[in-house]
Amino acid sequence: MYPQCAFAAGNKFNVQGVLLVEQVVEQIAKLQFLNHFWMTLFLIIPIVLISRTVVAGSRYSPILIIVLFGLGMGYALVKSGIGTPGLPEFPLVALISRVTLVALAVSFFVGGQELKKIIKGEHLELDEIVVYSSEETLLGTKRTQLYFIIRAFFILIGIEGVLKLFTGSVDSDPIGHFYPLIAYVGLCGAIILIDNKATIQNKGAYLRKGLFEILLIVGVLLLSGFIASIVKPTIALPQIFFAMLISSGLGMLFSNWVMGPTGRSLLFAGIPVVLAANFMIGGSRIVEAFKIQGMTSVMAYGFFGQVFWMFGGLALLIFLGNANNVRNLAPGMAGSLSHAGLTGACTAGDLGTEAAARAPIMINVPFFGHIFVFTILAMSVQQGKLMVPAAMIISTIGLILTAWSLKTLRNAGGKESEEVKGLMQFSFGWQLVAVFGGFFILYLGGLDISNSAMAKSSAISHFGLFAATQGGMFGETAASLIPFIFAMPFLVHPLVFGIFGAAMEKDGEMPKIPVLVLAIIGTLGVIYSLTMA
Repeated sequence: MYPQCAFAAGNKFNVQGVLLVEQVVEQIAKLQFLNHFWMTLFLIIPIVLISRTVVAGSRYSPILIIVLFGLGMGYALVKSGIGTPGLPEFPLVALISRVTLVALAVSFFVGGQELKKIIKGEHLELDEIVVYSSEETLLGTKRTQLYFIIRAFFILIGIEGVLKLFTGSVDSDPIGHFYPLIAYVGLCGAIILIDNKATIQNKGAYLRKGLFEILLIVGVLLLSGFIASIVKPTIALPQIFFAMLISSGLGMLFSNWVMGPTGRSLLFAGIPVVLAANFMIGGSRIVEAFKIQGMTSVMAYGFFGQVFWMFGGLALLIFLGNANNVRNLAPGMAGSLSHAGLTGACTAGDLGTEAAARAPIMINVPFFGHIFVFTILAMSVQQGKLMVPAAMIISTIGLILTAWSLKTLRNAGGKESEEVKGLMQFSFGWQLVAVFGGFFILYLGGLDISNSAMAKSSAISHFGLFAATQGGMFGETAASLIPFIFAMPFLVHPLVFGIFGAAMEKDGEMPKIPVLVLAIIGTLGVIYSLTMA
């Protein structure tokens, strides 16, 4: 009797011990998430800062370097055994890599403002209510810029956390129960991280502007997501299309709005932070991606396509449009390709104030054509192949618009309104050619619609196609691989930003012969990549 009682008592204590251990392990796991939070901050921000240090004292954009250090960091994490491909051990890195829309919402808003100014014939000027601190905290990064970079990190995760709570999409998410904490910490950091050494005309109004901008971005993204879900059964347009329309419309409505700290942070550092996270995930998949059958041709087209579409477009603007100045070339190519890297460089002011003012306009213009882009692509996905007749028709329309734009630019005579008009036409026309002409070329090369989407989005660094692919429009395999595929063509960016940097050193005039040579190399490379399919 007594041994049985002792055995029962022992079992009871064992069960209690196991439960206690499980509770301790669960609590440690919860505390570990805080470590992930600070580790993510520690991993991403230095990538942006070191990229600025490397190009310090030159006219080159830091985005030139972000890709190299991002890929290197992701590869190092996997090689050292700290992470695995895709970095599931760092869920906040994955979260930041998917917040492209948050980073772009402000660019769309500014684009609407500048469009309104163009229509009204006003001069494109950047209003200032704050004078930034000139103290260089780190080599290549001034004090206020450092605050913008760190603040952008908190803004991105804070807004995404709030969106997840509102939409209720947290049940299947591995970090779903942490979103209240993510939202709270993110928003707190987004509000209080303001450089105290910057000269602000009205501190109270400046703080309120920042809070209002956060609320506005949340509202735009919630509304755009709701509209996208309603129209999805009829036409599968991604959320980014509606976010652009709403945000641009608000920009036109509030054309006199002067940006507060939230808008300034996202314009300066939003895209670089998102790109750094994407490149980290891409770097973690380097070894894995090269083992997948069919990826060689996808990556080859992405690499050479970047050279072809970028320098081919520059050649058109320079030789046929007589628009050889960075104020035209940078925003023109940022808009016509929806190019993530050039967009980030322009909005951050790396390529001059005129490019910074014009780029948001050019980014917005092609998105009006995305009702065709995503509709035809969605129908192509349903059919399992590209709708060739539609692609050829829209490519032809794009060629006509491109030719029209070059004529407008030739006759602009340096007049600002005419230059902007010609660039708007070029952005729309060349985008249609680059997207549908590119998909048609890939179709002829034998790539299926899923691989074509990855190749095309990476070949022109198109953030709209990237966001749609990452969101699962072209299947789960494409969604998981796109961070790496998208990152690879950024290795061309030493050429891209190198030649833009050379132009900045010459008062904005681009060297013509290198552009023409690279356009020819890109053409030959695209032909070669298609033979690999």
